[in-house]
Order: sequence, then C-alpha cells, then structure tokens
Amino acid sequence: MTITSAHRAQAPAQRSWRRLRRDPVATLSAATLVLVVLFAFLGPVVRPVDPDVLDLGRQLAPSTLAHPLGTDESGRDVLVRLMLGGRISLMVGLFAVLVSVSVGTLVGALAGFYGGWLSGFLMRVTDGILALPAFFLSVLTLTFFGPGLVPLVLVIGLTSWMGLARLVRGEVLKYREEQYVEAARALGSHDSRVLFRHILPQILPTLIVNASVGISTAILAESALSFLGLGIQPPNASWGNMLSGAQNYFYTAPRLAVYPGLLILITVLATNLLGDALRDATDPTD
Repeated sequence: MTITSAHRAQAPAQRSWRRLRRDPVATLSAATLVLVVLFAFLGPVVRPVDPDVLDLGRQLAPSTLAHPLGTDESGRDVLVRLMLGGRISLMVGLFAVLVSVSVGTLVGALAGFYGGWLSGFLMRVTDGILALPAFFLSVLTLTFFGPGLVPLVLVIGLTSWMGLARLVRGEVLKYREEQYVEAARALGSHDSRVLFRHILPQILPTLIVNASVGISTAILAESALSFLGLGIQPPNASWGNMLSGAQNYFYTAPRLAVYPGLLILITVLATNLLGDALRDATDPTD
C-alpha cells in the first residue's frame, strides 16, 4: 500500500478499532471464540488421551474423574473427542472460507475492474451457480467424489463465494472511479498494481466481515454434511459426525448430542455476533 492510500485508510481503521473495543458484545464474542479455539487446539495437549481407544466395558459411562464428560457408545472419551472434533470443524470452517473469499474476491474484482463483456460473463456464471441450491449441490458432489476433509473444504468453499463476488464487484466499481485510482493509471501503473495496491485494500473491512460470518456458515455446513455421513468419517471426530453418532442414543444418553450441539451453537452464535459487530464498526455512515 502506498503512503497516500495508507494514510487514507488509517483514520477509518482507527475509528473502527475504537468502536469495536467499546462494544461489549464484540468483546464477549471474541473472548468466547478464543476459548473455543484454546479448547480445540490446546485441550488435547493438556489432556493427552487417545480418542480412538475403544473400551467396550465402559460404553455410555457417566462422568467420572477419568472421563469428565463420560464415554460414548464405543467407550471413547467424549471430552477429548469434542476437543479434536472442534479442531477439525474449525479448520474446515477456516479453510472453506479462505477458498470462498479467494474465489469471490477474484471474480468480483475482475468483473468490477474491467467491466464490459468480462463482467457480464462472470456475473452470468455467478448467477447461474447462485440459482442452484448450495446444500443440494454439496451433497451431490460429495456423493460423487466421496467424503473426506479436502473434498469437504473445497465443496463448501466453492458453493459459497457467489454473494461475495457480487458484493466485491459493486465495491470495485465504486472505487475504480476515485481520483487516486485515475492518478495511478495516469502514472502508468499496471492494472494488477492498481487493483491490488489501491482498490482491494479499501474493501478489506468488507472481506473481513464476510469471512467472519462465512466461518459460521461453513461450520454449520460441515456439521450437516458430516451428520449425513458425507463429511468427516469415523474414527476421526467432528462435531457433526458426533451428532450423527449420538442420534441412536438420544433417549438413553442425550448428553452425546447435547455437548457437540451446544459447542456448535456457541461457536456459530459468537462468530455471527462478532461479524455483526465488525460490520457496525466498519460502517462509514455511522
């Protein structure tokens, strides 16, 4: 970023940061997400129990000192599987959003910057994919290619970029007419430099807000697809396939469904609230 564009972005960024720090909902949501991340990534280090060890003599055992949240239908430690399942669910959400934001930003930026036939073509493709039910498309694709971590990330990411592409296109159309962009072009700057150094940094807050909300959507999608047996496969744990495994024991051991369901709820709610707070903090009209 040039000195001029950096100076231009500095004041709004500082104002947004002040708003965010003063928002108790944003603070609580961020703290909750930090705790969830620590639970998922540091928890297994603190509690180094093999999550795949079967103890058929302790199936559906209640909470004990050895197993604080009890055991599942195969005698495995529920607490450790929740931690490792959270790690996988969070990673799916993060990497799926990286795919979605990358594709959506690229398509929207090219369409907005160059316009003309390229914009028309890219937007028609976007509208065509947007017209298809994303979940049905995900189920169909995973049924054809098979379940797994990588296919799951790619499917979720590649079925959720369309809305962002339209949003980015509108933002680029607005900023490409600014005087500093015209000046950069007049000085002979290459199109890629103008786009990536002068325009895209201005829409970075939009991308961050979209990504934060997209993570929660991706986590829900992973949970639903894993619940249907099309996502993460046993013995690997995710919150979604833990819910799937608990459905046959809902009346005898409801905690097996309550624990992963509660973690999904908390994570999605905190992510959405933080996304709303980021949107409000970066809104220039307030």
